[in-house]
Amino acid sequence: SAISPKQKGWVALTLVILAAGMGSRYGGMKQIDPIGPNGEFIIDYSCYDAIRAGFDRIVFVIKKENLELFRESIGCRVEPYAKVEYAFQDINELPDGFSVPEGRVKPWGTAHALLATKDIIDDNFATINADDFYGYEAFEEMAARLKAAEPYAMPMPICFAAYRLANTLTDNGTVSRGICELDENGSLVSITERTKISPAGADAEYQEDDGSWVPLSGDAAASMNFFGFTPAFFPVAANYFGKFLSEMKDPMKAEFYLPLAVTWAQEDSLATINACHTKA
Repeated sequence: SAISPKQKGWVALTLVILAAGMGSRYGGMKQIDPIGPNGEFIIDYSCYDAIRAGFDRIVFVIKKENLELFRESIGCRVEPYAKVEYAFQDINELPDGFSVPEGRVKPWGTAHALLATKDIIDDNFATINADDFYGYEAFEEMAARLKAAEPYAMPMPICFAAYRLANTLTDNGTVSRGICELDENGSLVSITERTKISPAGADAEYQEDDGSWVPLSGDAAASMNFFGFTPAFFPVAANYFGKFLSEMKDPMKAEFYLPLAVTWAQEDSLATINACHTKA
């Protein structure tokens, strides 16, 4: 009888691309600016590098109303080279006992977006943002880590690509990054999501809710949501989403970020978290 790829030792790897916010950040899908010589988007480079590194399935998390336009402009370019699927982030997808606060229109954040894929992913997977550039070496290292990870081992192994903060910033606005503290072995001590980060000379600064600016070292280790997970993460993240909803202080703006879910998993001894250091 025929031997399946998995019987030969092949390991399926999925890349989840968090793209549900693209419409709002770019002012509409049609206004995504090409950056390559042949009209390539940043997301094209990520898919190319991921497939070259061994990822064989791409799952785009998008808004359902953007499906046709997204498939025509981006998905169709990837379909000849990898299996492509779509999942939809829906603000109304909440745990039992919760409802969307009146007036809330903002999505629930990156960890909630990832939970939109929980029913279609049962292998090890990585996540990235749709609008960040990561580099081939990071995908290669992430693929190697994921291929070696036991899918349902506990505590679950989580890895993430760590970048030098100053190298991830832009002069064209602010960015959000997970600012990481690592121990001497490259294990995560803490990760804090910071929004509205700008360059400040050779270093950086971020803006607090009160408008004040706080300095950050340009050499700080930064996460750009390039995480490697096993499927054991889904039920843990789902439980933490309920915790987040119960504890959030601002029902109109609070977001359930991936660094928060990862931090809680580590604090509860449910995960070991290690950095994949990049050359950037």
